Amino acid sequence: MVFGLGKKSRKASAAGNADGGMAEAASGAETPIDDATVADGSAVTVADGSAVAGTGSAVTGPDTPAEAAEPNAPEYERATLGPFDISEVEGRDGYVDLGALLITPHENLQLRLEMDEASQRVIAVTLELGSANLQLQAFAAPRSENLWPDIRGQIAASVSSQGGIVEVLEGSFGPEVLAKLPAQGPDGLAGFRVARFIGVDGPRWFLRGVFGGNAALDRDAAAELEQLFRGVVVVRGENPLPPRDLLALTLPRDAKADETGHVAADHPVAAQGGQPFRRGPEITQVG
Repeated sequence: MVFGLGKKSRKASAAGNADGGMAEAASGAETPIDDATVADGSAVTVADGSAVAGTGSAVTGPDTPAEAAEPNAPEYERATLGPFDISEVEGRDGYVDLGALLITPHENLQLRLEMDEASQRVIAVTLELGSANLQLQAFAAPRSENLWPDIRGQIAASVSSQGGIVEVLEGSFGPEVLAKLPAQGPDGLAGFRVARFIGVDGPRWFLRGVFGGNAALDRDAAAELEQLFRGVVVVRGENPLPPRDLLALTLPRDAKADETGHVAADHPVAAQGGQPFRRGPEITQVG
């Protein structure tokens, strides 16, 4: 496992920009859950009219109800199947510790931390396995309210406002959002830039995942990343936070970037004492 470091510019808020970023539900920096962009390379461009691989029935439109069980419903036992709260595991040992998120080590897995250029804070981590990737973001949430139903609607509204197509799929974690935005393919032909959004509500937190690359369209390509998503542990902390505030990510202890900007981490790695990651000379521009 290796780490990569990148930074994200708020200017890259339009889907299908020159660097391949896809923005969703942009409504201001004060609510980062609605403004964070998908990591560079997360989306995949397909030919206009291409079929989308998936499981279960798909419906279109932001207001169409999905029949699959919500991740917080009794049919989906999140506390058993994951992702988990820190109170539901024995400790932080055995994970790659990113502060608010604990990631299970995995052969050939690469992690890339994405930093917001304006605030200089880490806003997401992207898990990469070959040509498939999964971006993770964790947010504070109210005790008595689930965020995912509302966030799904915001994503759908944003994509639709940009001329895109939205499908609500029945997935492993309940309702998912498949977003397809108009984009020009490498051959110059019209196509779509695609990303698949999933979300799980936990105790006072919400974890969002965005599948890109082959994982956006191919369930088999996404299988290992889905398993890693189930194994994520969220560390909400006890500090009061406004709902939808990003939970702070940190760089693991003693992590050192090589000449390509990556940090080797092929085994469990402890956090750096809870200090937030600060940008260094190895960070490359993303977005």
